[in-house]
Amino acid sequence: MPSYLGLDGFRFGWVAAWIDERGDHGFDYAPGLTRLLAMPHKRAMIDMPIGLKMEGYRVCDVRARELIGPAVFLGARRNLWTFPDMAAANEHYWQRNDKGVSSQLWNIRDKIREVDDVMTPQRQAMIGEAHPELIFWNLAGTKKLDRKTSAAGREQRIELLEKRGFAKIRKWLTQRHGTGIGRDDLIDACACAVAARDSTRHVGDDEIDPRGLRMEINY
Repeated sequence: MPSYLGLDGFRFGWVAAWIDERGDHGFDYAPGLTRLLAMPHKRAMIDMPIGLKMEGYRVCDVRARELIGPAVFLGARRNLWTFPDMAAANEHYWQRNDKGVSSQLWNIRDKIREVDDVMTPQRQAMIGEAHPELIFWNLAGTKKLDRKTSAAGREQRIELLEKRGFAKIRKWLTQRHGTGIGRDDLIDACACAVAARDSTRHVGDDEIDPRGLRMEINY
């Protein structure tokens, strides 16, 4: 039975949630992407930039930020991981009258590189980029939810996932202890799996990066 895969990064690696067309669902985690992406799937969505510019902001990030605000990080670039520290990266960009890099984006640079290393235009036919907060915004009827770090916001997101078939999400949240997987990481992976199954919309104006990868965010 074809399954739909959602992936999100966490401190020690990646967490993946899957759901199939019968409603069976599960989650797994690993230090790297290779084994998780080898799981049979019809479509996958990952919460990490796919398609990178060398300078400036991606249109899809700007459009997504217009819809849901600062939860969308700006400035993903292919050379980000080549700098020794964030100060050196920002000095490089500022000298070229370019935009700086946020600490949030800097902290996930190795995971951005890991995704970039495995992506090809051919693989992008099955593996797309998604953003959990954009997915939840869409599932809620394009309404803004409470903050994801608040008890009320977390409950809103869990209820939306339960309505889309993730009946075990509350149990899973009690089973993650000792793995390093945060509550929000697992919730976000489930959201990406929902998008892998259901998404027909994206933001981005058909920008293509130098490697031929589309820069778009699905939701």
